Amino acid sequence: MSTVPELFGSMVFDDKVMRARLSADIYHSLKDTIRQGKKLDLSVANAVADAMCAWAVENGATHFTHWFQPLTGITAEKHDGFISPAPDSHVIMKFSGKELITGEPDASSFPSGGLRATFEARGYTAWDPTSYAFIKEKTLCIPTAFCSYGGEALDKKTPLLRSMEALNREALRVLRLFGNADVKRVVTNVGPEQEYFLVDREMYLKRKDLIYTGRTLFGAKPPKGQELEDHYFGAIKPRVKAYMEELNEELWKLGIYAKTEHNEVAPGQHELAPIFTVSNIAADHNQLTMEVMKKVARKHGLVCLLHEKPFAGVNGSGKHNNWSMSTDTGVNLLSPGDTPYENAQFLLFLVAVIKAVDEYQGLLRLSVASAGNDHRLGANEAPPAVISIFLGDELSAVLDAIETDSPYAGTSVRRIRLGADVLPRFNRDATDRNRTSPFAFTGNKFEFRMVGSNDSISCANIMINAAVAEALRQFADELEGAQGDFDERLHALIKKNITAHKRILFNGNGYDEAWIAEATGKRGLLNLRTTPDALQMVLVPENIEMLERHRVFSEAEIRSRYEITLENYVRTVRIEALTMADMAKKEILPAVLRYAGDLAAGVNEKKKAAPALSCRTDTKLLTKLSALADGIDGAVENLEKSIDGCSDPDVTAEAFYIRDDLLNRMAELRALCDEAETLTAASYWPFPTYGDLLFGV
Repeated sequence: MSTVPELFGSMVFDDKVMRARLSADIYHSLKDTIRQGKKLDLSVANAVADAMCAWAVENGATHFTHWFQPLTGITAEKHDGFISPAPDSHVIMKFSGKELITGEPDASSFPSGGLRATFEARGYTAWDPTSYAFIKEKTLCIPTAFCSYGGEALDKKTPLLRSMEALNREALRVLRLFGNADVKRVVTNVGPEQEYFLVDREMYLKRKDLIYTGRTLFGAKPPKGQELEDHYFGAIKPRVKAYMEELNEELWKLGIYAKTEHNEVAPGQHELAPIFTVSNIAADHNQLTMEVMKKVARKHGLVCLLHEKPFAGVNGSGKHNNWSMSTDTGVNLLSPGDTPYENAQFLLFLVAVIKAVDEYQGLLRLSVASAGNDHRLGANEAPPAVISIFLGDELSAVLDAIETDSPYAGTSVRRIRLGADVLPRFNRDATDRNRTSPFAFTGNKFEFRMVGSNDSISCANIMINAAVAEALRQFADELEGAQGDFDERLHALIKKNITAHKRILFNGNGYDEAWIAEATGKRGLLNLRTTPDALQMVLVPENIEMLERHRVFSEAEIRSRYEITLENYVRTVRIEALTMADMAKKEILPAVLRYAGDLAAGVNEKKKAAPALSCRTDTKLLTKLSALADGIDGAVENLEKSIDGCSDPDVTAEAFYIRDDLLNRMAELRALCDEAETLTAASYWPFPTYGDLLFGV
């Protein structure tokens, strides 16, 4: 059996493999492309393709594919064989530089939000050399960007790379002001903690709602849920442990830094956390992780549920997006450091993030907007829909002291200036964690807790990167153009921005209703509770202008994504509603009526045998079930009428109709059916219950 170091990256065409298989000139030319964005010469591409093909074939691959991330939320791939005719009527295995660099999938068959008509089919995939190729199921997968014939981005990788470049550009301007000429590149790093549920596959296959929608649309609360808090960090069950062991091995082969595994709060819920890596690679790895999680689960007779709220009444699943900035010289720009120089630099980057989150809170909220996440945000395991930043007591005290030019008691009685030797020295992990905060500082990074478990992390990181890039741009413009002492100007800039954006800072309980009232009232923060509400933010002129300025999106790309996300919301909820109506009519209502019929027959038999017998309990239950059956029948009719009303050609109007009408009809039907479940004998109920699913592994 291979050791973990031998296993790790064994299916990846990584730097170690490239060093061994490429000539020194080719290798260094490729590295220049990766590090500095230099154009890749076709001769270099041909040499890389030859080496890549030989390596892949040696490792059992027969096909290659351009692996990309269209706006469907999942990955896409079209396989082509390495096979090529040979003069002697045999075949050779061949792969060219042109095939490596560019592919041509059908762009009209993927969501484009109007950027591509059905007859406008041409699109391109372009190799992303910064993300290593890998072998998956005998196919060489080449990470690529995906764009239309006109050059518009039709994927999630391209805008992410653009946002990373925007932040790099503006961060370098700021670093130069501190006299730092050694840094050539600033990158953002991400470590996404992935939460998920495991359920027994045989039970899963008996529930249409799980099959069609990924979540339970019906289900009464079981006698035991997560009340005892005995699942979190508890001993891992053997069946789950076997799953986790194979999952780790498969991820390690693909060079994915799977590190932490544990039981989460809800029964049947677990978490996998990787080591930090560069944002675009982290996004690729997370997409792969979700795919592998599902495949490995099937081998163990399980199903991995990645929906944000697969079960009502227990914790949903998120994907905590741990985000930081670092230089190519190894400096974490969100680490306070040990010297006054580093502290001053840290404080400026910290305030840039605070400014970015405050000014572009709408963009951050819409980056995690989905029908599934709407059920999760604001519940007891997830942050509220109101965005705020948690800094902890010590950092908050530092910023207060700077704003008021008052002594900082934690370090010195001298007034804080951002000069050389009077800056406070504060410890890194000196504050508590805040699970209710949407955007929490945790020592040397920010944890964006609003991302849904089924989301691509690209969306959130695009908006974080772009917003921070804009804040840094404004800081650089102001500092570069000002005269006088740099320390004085720096102090004034930080002080001004603390005052301007302190409304976004909150260290308390994000679930407290008083906080929500204060946030949306006195502080004027946004409370975008649903996807239709949140998505309007991307059409705000200032937001469009900012995203265009940094070349993250064109206005056409922004509007296309608005249309696509709303269409997905509408279609998702409509599928759920249709599934509910189908299950209620064909499974739940027949079960309730069958049980009620058997009860009625029993009452009649008892009365025939003993006329004086009251049969009070039977009759009382029968009366309740009959009323519920009538209620369910009426609720199904109302739901179907509401579904028929989802036909507005304006997708915005249709989305708000669903929010205000259809979801309420679905909730009414569910309440009746869940009550019926509590009264119907278990042998009559047509599918596994919450208790079966949550405790059945």
